[in-house]
Amino acid sequence: MTSFGDLAKDDRTARILVSMLAEPDDAVTGRLLSRLGGAETLGVLEGEGKVPDLDRVDAQVWRDRLSAVSRPDELAERLRRIERDGIGVLVPGDRHWPSAVGGLGDRAPFVLWTRGADSFLSRPLSDLVTITGSRAATSYGEHVATDFATEFARDERVVVAGGAYGIEGAAHRAALAAGGDTIAVLAGGVDRPYPAGHRELLDRIASVGLLVSETAPGTAPTRHRFLARGRLLAALSSTTVVVEAGARTGALRTAQWAHELGRHVGAVPGPVTSAASVGPHELIGDGQARIVTDAGQITNMLHVGQDRRDSPQRSPLGAAFIRDQATRVARRNGPSL
Repeated sequence: MTSFGDLAKDDRTARILVSMLAEPDDAVTGRLLSRLGGAETLGVLEGEGKVPDLDRVDAQVWRDRLSAVSRPDELAERLRRIERDGIGVLVPGDRHWPSAVGGLGDRAPFVLWTRGADSFLSRPLSDLVTITGSRAATSYGEHVATDFATEFARDERVVVAGGAYGIEGAAHRAALAAGGDTIAVLAGGVDRPYPAGHRELLDRIASVGLLVSETAPGTAPTRHRFLARGRLLAALSSTTVVVEAGARTGALRTAQWAHELGRHVGAVPGPVTSAASVGPHELIGDGQARIVTDAGQITNMLHVGQDRRDSPQRSPLGAAFIRDQATRVARRNGPSL
């Protein structure tokens, strides 16, 4: 009977196989890959001995979780199909592997699957800027996202976003319209454009820009994978800009990841009567983001080499006021966007 180890002709292939079994942001698997490499991690998975740093119960839970995902023969067929479809894959050490994701430590991606220009990922970190925000964007938000992305593209920076409706879609379209470069970071496989309504846009990005995902081709997006994607959106770029976002959204978590990684974070203020302004105002009030009102502020910040450790300016209104405003707006307008 074929085993996972039989499919691993080298350490690279072993790492790819492990990535097809583990969920994104699996720190246990990430730690094992960093410490043991792909082939030995695969061997530990299929063995019955001790798993480094795990007790016997946790080791079995980890083994059961990964082994239940797919049989070796199924993975072999998926690998053949991926190769036939010409989908790219990068592992640490490859020429275009983005070294910046190393800041995620054990939570770094195991591999990156790609459609398009892999070379975008190896450009200087200061060249990449993430724009994120609400799917249910207002016309104001889409206008701002379009202006920012257009200016970044004209400044020869790569606009990074998640391919979603609203703010992110506006950012991608503006970058393309300006003749610039853009990367869409997906929560599912790069061969499964999502959302379906953005298939044409994402296919266009694949042809002139880059689609990238840490989940294998054929994989459907899930809530966990959307949440995990936020750390990639933050890690791939020098700067994350939140244009609009409700409370407790993925866009806010992306900004928090960027803050934790020591990257620049900008937030666009909006009407205090809008639920879409709650997220940016919260980031500003908590000192996690600088107020930005035009793309030039971000560009200037990058040119002069400022670091996030130069404490972001806190809102003169104060964090408590911002949080109170967020609560009032949320109550008045219903659930967060």
